[in-house]
Amino acid sequence: MASNYAGLLAEKLEQAGNGKQARMIRERLARAPVALANAQDASNGISFGNLPVDGESHLHTVDVSHPVEDETNLLLPSAIASRIGEFIVNVQRYDELSRVNAAMPSRLLAYGPPGTGKTKLARYIAAKLRLPLLTVRCDTLVSSLLGQTSRNLRRVFEFAQQRPCVLFLDEFDALASARGNDRDVGELQRVVIALLQNIDAITESTVVIAATNHDRLLDPAVWRRFYFRVPMQIPDTALRRQLWVQFLLPYTTEGVDLDHLAGISAGITGANIEQVCLDTKRATVLAGTVEISELELLRRLGLNLAITSGILLSTVEAEIYWLREWSPKHFSFRALAKLYGLSTRYVGKVIKEGSEHGAQERPRISPGTAQPTD
Repeated sequence: MASNYAGLLAEKLEQAGNGKQARMIRERLARAPVALANAQDASNGISFGNLPVDGESHLHTVDVSHPVEDETNLLLPSAIASRIGEFIVNVQRYDELSRVNAAMPSRLLAYGPPGTGKTKLARYIAAKLRLPLLTVRCDTLVSSLLGQTSRNLRRVFEFAQQRPCVLFLDEFDALASARGNDRDVGELQRVVIALLQNIDAITESTVVIAATNHDRLLDPAVWRRFYFRVPMQIPDTALRRQLWVQFLLPYTTEGVDLDHLAGISAGITGANIEQVCLDTKRATVLAGTVEISELELLRRLGLNLAITSGILLSTVEAEIYWLREWSPKHFSFRALAKLYGLSTRYVGKVIKEGSEHGAQERPRISPGTAQPTD
């Protein structure tokens, strides 16, 4: 009954020339009454208790999570943090802004290298808005059957409008790659068209976040659908310092030269810093100590840099070679002997003469690789 009366009110307002108010009422109706109807009649396969599934594999095409604000602390550069703040306020005060034609569609596109926090950003925004997060699973959404991917997309977008939520399209380039290239096929073009149509059809107040590592692959028409665009880049020195402190918690950073640490970790992502900190904290617990060892932290950082640079370090000797070449100032013979439980004589022999495995894998520091600064 409430839905019917609201619909009549929208018609009266429109007839009286108040089209903006009529549109706002219809947007509200698109979110609430449709959800009630679908909850009572799940004949189309979409309801509160029934996640959308792929018609071919019968697997869910979305995952639902409920991020909590206390668990989603996110460090960002000041300009990016300000832009995210604008987006959150736009969502929270959408109706108020809409009354003066100042509201922008609640759609955000995050792009940048892997490990820069795009998925964490989606969780952070959902937590701030106190909304469930619907993460689209592209591995099941994209089907081999002709037309099935487009149907999956429609079901996902319809499901997202059943109740307030944040719809997160991760690996967005899998759905929104540019049309017209030589390798393109008709089905891929239809998927992009279906994606654009679904984005256009969804209410402007529905929160949609897309993330991609390959922004250059996106179709030009996709960019126009997202009024908030956020580049997620490699952290600068100041942000890296903050990340080291945050990820080392609950341990203190006493005895660790954070400025030096932030300097020698240039070029790595927040995900790399987090992994190094996790490895170091694990080693601290297993060693039975109560404080972080700066030398162990530097060792973990050096090994992480080797992995991300594609350098194979499968032996202790290879690691010793790499660490000594990477930072001779910190990794003296004595320090390496202590870290690996070896004699200084053996460490010196390995570095001077090499061993069968260590010599074969002796790394070369490539241009652009982070190097320590004195």
